Amino acid sequence: MARAAQESYALAAELSRRSNILLSVAPKLRAKKAARVVDLLLADDCVSAPGAATSAGLSDRATRRLFDRLMALGAVRELSGRGNFRLYGL
Repeated sequence: MARAAQESYALAAELSRRSNILLSVAPKLRAKKAARVVDLLLADDCVSAPGAATSAGLSDRATRRLFDRLMALGAVRELSGRGNFRLYGL
């Protein structure tokens, strides 16, 4: 149990660090509704580009470009490892 507690603290620290990176990068984003996508990323474990596009009111292309920008800035990771139907998260 002690090892599991240590691992959970390490994971919590990593998530906190990555969420702080995402919040520090958010003002650099030019998309008008990027704040909604940032909120989705902070609220969910993973977010798909089409799901974020629907929730934020962005086009699919704009959402994919936003996720590409967030990945370039080191704020999010691509979690699925697929070429299509990608999932993004902290």
